[in-house]
Amino acid sequence: MMTPATKLNPTTHIAALNALQDVSVARLESDDKAEVLSFLNRRPLHTITITGFIRDNGLVSPLNRGTFYGCRNRKGELEGVALIGHATLMETTTDRALQAFAEIAQTRSDMHMIMGERDRVDEFWNYYVDGGRQMRRACRELLMDLQWPVAVQDAFANLRLATVDDLDSIIPIQAQMAFDESGVNPLDTDPEGFRKRCLRRIEQGRTWVLVESDELLFKAEVISESEEVTYLEGIWVNPKARGSRTGLRCISQLARTLMTNTASLCVLVNEKNLSAQKMYERAGFKLRGIYDTIFVY
Repeated sequence: MMTPATKLNPTTHIAALNALQDVSVARLESDDKAEVLSFLNRRPLHTITITGFIRDNGLVSPLNRGTFYGCRNRKGELEGVALIGHATLMETTTDRALQAFAEIAQTRSDMHMIMGERDRVDEFWNYYVDGGRQMRRACRELLMDLQWPVAVQDAFANLRLATVDDLDSIIPIQAQMAFDESGVNPLDTDPEGFRKRCLRRIEQGRTWVLVESDELLFKAEVISESEEVTYLEGIWVNPKARGSRTGLRCISQLARTLMTNTASLCVLVNEKNLSAQKMYERAGFKLRGIYDTIFVY
């Protein structure tokens, strides 16, 4: 296995990898989009995050903050698709595809986190760790989703899409949430890029807020959306409003709004956040899987 001091560059390592295995790995190009989306759509609930990057940015874009790779067998059929970079995400149908991606990941210096289904992340890490970077922290999350019917809760007339005027209220909250999860504050490491990403979601009509008396009480981000599933993240309830059903009412109202265009709504909830789990259960969300996230140095 490679050591950090002797890592190959990705192009050289791909050639070496392909020479040794019955699969080939290559960077995906824009022309591969339809094939890749068809591969990912076999399990839309579990691939919505990676699908979202492709739908929003395409397969080749600096906005992905990483590189998309495809792993193919000798017939040219896809056995795996992975985004390897700041966020490393993957969907594979074989262990050899997972191993191939882990070896490519060993050549990357820009990785921040690895996220996926528990068993697959464990396997990926076993392949990756000897020649890759060290684990900084890890967390376990529950994948929960909501399908029709959606329980009716009292609505808030002023739950709305965020505007640019809300940006300065949203940024510190979003940054604190990122720090609580990863131990890294993006306002310290990439303040300009972080601000641009928050602004882009607002401009895309992806950020929802509840503001009363000029105070932000609730926030949620639509990270990825398709006809099959929409993925929410960055869900926050003002501590002053917790215990008052504000979060439950907002989530239920938002679900009824979003699910006019999608079959289900999904979230990832930290396994230690019992109060959030109860809120989602009351809203009708069901447990669908266990996910792990590994943050690396």
